[in-house]
Amino acid sequence: MLPDRSFFDSLAEAAKAETLPRFRTGLSVVNKLASGFDPVTEGDRAAETAIRALIEQSFPEHGILGEEHENVGLDRDHIWVIDPIDGTRAFISGLPVWGTLIGFQSNGRATMGMMDQPFTGERYFADGERSWYRGPDGEHQIQVRDCGSLSDAILFTTSPHIFTGEEAKRYRSIEEQVRLFRYGCDCYAYALLASGHVDLVVESSLKPYDIGALIPIIEQAGGVVTTWDGGRPEPGGNIVAAGSRAVHAQALALLLGV
Repeated sequence: MLPDRSFFDSLAEAAKAETLPRFRTGLSVVNKLASGFDPVTEGDRAAETAIRALIEQSFPEHGILGEEHENVGLDRDHIWVIDPIDGTRAFISGLPVWGTLIGFQSNGRATMGMMDQPFTGERYFADGERSWYRGPDGEHQIQVRDCGSLSDAILFTTSPHIFTGEEAKRYRSIEEQVRLFRYGCDCYAYALLASGHVDLVVESSLKPYDIGALIPIIEQAGGVVTTWDGGRPEPGGNIVAAGSRAVHAQALALLLGV
């Protein structure tokens, strides 16, 4: 048995009950890195615990890959990929561009996914065939847009500081060609791309749980998402997503240095 939309909604609601009451409350933050800053909050851990409990109750035969707790059954046919708060830096800063990411993979391929933003009341969902938006604007199917070329594109990345060395040079070669670039939206940028509001997202060193739920939302809205070398994005790594194949190809050429 495979999950349906109502089950994804129940997972998002369980996470929301743990994250939203803690948003903009000055909650304590733990740094996961000895050198640098990789924050985690009690909201991250509680939300993932709540999501896992429902999955284990309804789909005990499925595997779970999550950011905050131990992975289970990664050799199984069906695996849930969870990031309870993608954009923890935004969360602790009071910016409503974080989200709960709930992805579902079958035989290694991302097939369904949800991005929930509890504060704005927006929920993006890929059902295996199409992508949907539900929020203040009602509920409707979403699609990417084709801006024509890189020179007309709106580009997002979480921060230009995530790129170092040669990667930074290649990222800047894209930024120099686009019409507009903006920073700091984490998973929300990919949702905006799937909805046809922006055209390109370029990021570095993502974990599988950073991108797993977003892959089907983008692809089932008609977009393209790969690694910088054109491979499948499920394992994470350096990621480029675009609303059209033409813009994706132009960006990929610059990222590959060809």
